[in-house]
Order: sequence, then C-alpha cells, then structure tokens
Amino acid sequence: MMRLDKFLADMGQGTRSEVKTYIKKGMVKVNGTIAKRPELKINEKDDKVFISDKEVIYARYEYFMLNKPSGYVSATEDRSEHTVLELITENLRDDLFPVGRLDKDTEGLLIISNDGDMAHRLLSPVNHVGKVYYARVDGFVTEEHVKIFSEGIDIGGGITTKPGNLKILKSADESEIELKIYEGKFHQVKRMFEAVGMKVIYLKRISMGEIALDNSLKAGEFRRLTEEEVSRLKGLV
Repeated sequence: MMRLDKFLADMGQGTRSEVKTYIKKGMVKVNGTIAKRPELKINEKDDKVFISDKEVIYARYEYFMLNKPSGYVSATEDRSEHTVLELITENLRDDLFPVGRLDKDTEGLLIISNDGDMAHRLLSPVNHVGKVYYARVDGFVTEEHVKIFSEGIDIGGGITTKPGNLKILKSADESEIELKIYEGKFHQVKRMFEAVGMKVIYLKRISMGEIALDNSLKAGEFRRLTEEEVSRLKGLV
C-alpha cells in the first residue's frame, strides 16, 4: 500500500505538490471514484488509478536505452552542466539514474533505470560484464598493440587494467578500433591508449553485455528496453 500522491509522483505524473493540486481539482479517480485526499492509501498493483481519464500503470522498475550525445554528464543533477536525465522526456519520475557513466564527450549506449540492485550487480567487476567501445585514435594501431592490450596495461596511479580485447577496424594516421573491456576505471579507454602514446579523438560505447545500442536511435534519442532486453540485462548478472 502507498499514498496516492506518492504513487502519482513516482509514476512521473508530476511533483508531489503538482499531483496534490490535480487531486484537489478532482482530476484523479481511484476505481472509478474521484479521489479527494492525497494521503489516500491505494494498492498500487490492483487499484485502478486514472488522471484526466488516462490510466496510470504502476511500474516498480523502468529501463531506458539512451544514445548519449556529447556534451552531457552522466549524473542525476549538476549545477553547471546538462545531465543525461534531461534527455529522458517520456517519464518525469524522480528516482531514475544513469547506470554507470560515460564521460561528457563520450557518446553511445547508456542505460537509465531506477533498479539499484540491477545497476550494482551490472557494474560490479566480479560479474565481468563486457563493454564494447568504438574509437577513432590519433596514430597507427598495430597487432603489437592488440597483444599489449590483451595483457593489461599500466595506466598510472598504480592501476593495471584487466586484459582488453582490441580489434583493428582501420590502421592509418587516424585508426579506427573496437575495444572490449570488463571494468570501468576513470577515463579507462583514453588512458589505455595514452599509455601506448596515442590519443582517443572520438569515443562511443556500442554495447554492454548482450545489450547493443539501437542503431535507429540518433544521438540524444532514447527508448524503453523491450521485455527481452530487460531479461537479457538481468541475465547478465
């Protein structure tokens, strides 16, 4: 059981003060009866709740796939920067957060959810969930680099990475690669290439475990994960 105003706020219908106003205006019905009190206790799974004649369906956890653009920080709030949550315009619930982080200038796959247990297990190094990045690198990437990455790299600060799987897509003055890693050290991909004398000039995450970025999503666009994708996501851990 939960308060009606909390239920509506959690389901993205507005702030607690906003939904209280809706209730006072008679815009909210519970099981066909106009609700008059925001503190009314409801069974969120069984009671039928409508706001302006539109049913509000209870979802304890929600999962979104975002194609993160450059220029946004992976945070729930920031006083000086735009956050990735500003891009999730379909849902206004206040308990969503980015699962993990991508640097401000890094693009690509980012899961947005309110499932803290799933996020903790997905990000835990002990679960070895692989993340694949596409990058353009200033410099020639060779098979020797593939070997070096496969052995783990000292990226400074007393940190040696776990082995990474480096795939060369194009070797030239500006090389193109895919790199699969199993951890998430601060600026890890950039620091791995810096350790071999190269600079990452573009970085995009394209998959996380079995969840691949939907190529139909343009930078800044998002969609809900399908039931199959949610099952695969939870199956990773």
